[in-house]
Amino acid sequence: MTFWNRLRFWIRKPQHIILIVLVLVLTFLTVVPLLSLVRDTFIVHPSEIMSVRGSKPGDFTLFHWRKVFLDGERSYRLFYQPFLNTVIVSLASSLIAILLGGAVAWLVTRTDIKAKGFISTVFIFPYIMPSWTLAMAWLNFFRNGLTGGAPGLVTALTGWVPPTWFSFGAFPISVVLGLHYSPFAYILIGGILKNMDANLEEAALILKASRARILLRINLPIVMPAILSTFLLVFSSSMSAFAVPAFLGTPVRYQVLTTQLFRTLNGLNPGYGYIMALVMIVVGLGILAINQWYVGKRKSFITVTGKSSNISYLKLKRLRTPLTVMLVLLVVLIAIVPLLTFLVESFIMAPGDYRPSNFTTLFWAGEGREDIGGGEPGILLNRSVYQAFWNSIRLSVAVALVAGTIGALAGYAIVRTRGTKLSLIVNNLSFFPYLLPSMAFGAIYLSMFAKPFLLIPSLYGTFALLVLIGAVKYLPFASRAGINAMLQLSAELEEAAIIMGVPWRKRMTRILIPIQKSSFLSGYFLPFISCMRELALFVLLVTPANRVITTLLLQYNEKGWNQWANAINLLIIIVVLLFNTVINRLTGASIDKGIGS
Repeated sequence: MTFWNRLRFWIRKPQHIILIVLVLVLTFLTVVPLLSLVRDTFIVHPSEIMSVRGSKPGDFTLFHWRKVFLDGERSYRLFYQPFLNTVIVSLASSLIAILLGGAVAWLVTRTDIKAKGFISTVFIFPYIMPSWTLAMAWLNFFRNGLTGGAPGLVTALTGWVPPTWFSFGAFPISVVLGLHYSPFAYILIGGILKNMDANLEEAALILKASRARILLRINLPIVMPAILSTFLLVFSSSMSAFAVPAFLGTPVRYQVLTTQLFRTLNGLNPGYGYIMALVMIVVGLGILAINQWYVGKRKSFITVTGKSSNISYLKLKRLRTPLTVMLVLLVVLIAIVPLLTFLVESFIMAPGDYRPSNFTTLFWAGEGREDIGGGEPGILLNRSVYQAFWNSIRLSVAVALVAGTIGALAGYAIVRTRGTKLSLIVNNLSFFPYLLPSMAFGAIYLSMFAKPFLLIPSLYGTFALLVLIGAVKYLPFASRAGINAMLQLSAELEEAAIIMGVPWRKRMTRILIPIQKSSFLSGYFLPFISCMRELALFVLLVTPANRVITTLLLQYNEKGWNQWANAINLLIIIVVLLFNTVINRLTGASIDKGIGS
């Protein structure tokens, strides 16, 4: 067979065409923006003409690099202090997440504690809900009034005024991020503990090993890959978090890389911000490399064998009821009580006064008063809220349709050509956006599309740019769903249809998609939910004309309009939880499924 015949035969297969198109598109949307970001760290920007004297926009310069890294005290305040704060917060939140999530996972999977189903379901709520949920709840409880604003619930009920370090700064940011990401540890560690062969522990008991020794010498080494994965995942997620540091750090000027990045990109020196975004990307890639190195270092992490897999539950005896009560109270405190605080705070007329006479519906259904919030109407009568919410809905739908469809096609093509270099390239390119911190990813697209690029006009301030960045950022979710769906399907099904002369479009719509509709639907719904609660990805790109509900919430919070902010937050949470429930009902998917059962 000649070369051209082989090429013609190769191109006839739809999966090959899909891979070629995806390589070109994803390279343009992931690799090219990254190179554009690097370039923008070396050029003069229009707003920097006064800083870089004797230059014009587009000139080559090392000004930004000198100022960020080599300008003494100024560099320390600009970069090194926020970077150190980021590392401290990320390490602390990782430790909290591993200790709390790992402890809950061990109690649920390896002991006879009660209410396992309730604990397992409710414990994942903090991750399903937006990241700033616990931050706003923390403010509702522990505002001390010393940095402005009214004191919180704790002061009103007990008279105790929390110190500023307790209310704002590194401590509350670490605690809130640790609580928010503790479901990572619970899911990863719990999955391994549940499937661990009981013979390992039974053999240790026969040899008279104590429970503490079994925990340290058997259980801990086996779950070490999950612990490391959790640490790396939480560290990188905490490093890229924006909303929580913005809510809990800004009042005391506690800057981390993301808040500093936001400040510089919206200021007169965007070149500083592009360097910080590049640093965050390098750290994220370094974290991934460490994870791959450790997993490759050990040849086996086997915990499930062909022998007996009966789980040997630790009998808690008299501690069973007290520990159950404590754990139930804990999950209620971090998952349900915050919702109640949002509800209460949204009805309070004068912040800090919780007497029944101070409750009002003004912030929900009021026409607005000039002496409160400049006459801002309640959220149910507020055109800005409805417009922002409509923008969020249509943005999430558009992102879900684009990311879900591309993810399904990518999953089909990757699995059907598995083992080829082209398949590996597309697989890596489709997963690459997940490694980029959301704020840094927004900075990349701001750098690339704020001005005309090749044949593409400036997209800054357009709805199309939000859809584009959202679809690319959440493509990893959709592509993983598509790959998982296709891996479970035998190629024989499609081969039989090919023999019968069924065209590719009908094979997809009549055979493959209907059989795995639950998995494919997850590839649409997951981007939808993630987009509805996203803030850091869009905060640099929205304008007053296309702002979404999360950026409106941030705006209200910055103005000190706590009642409106709490009401909007509660509304967002209800919508996200509602759609999450719909997803679980339609797809049967549940991230805690099987752990607490």
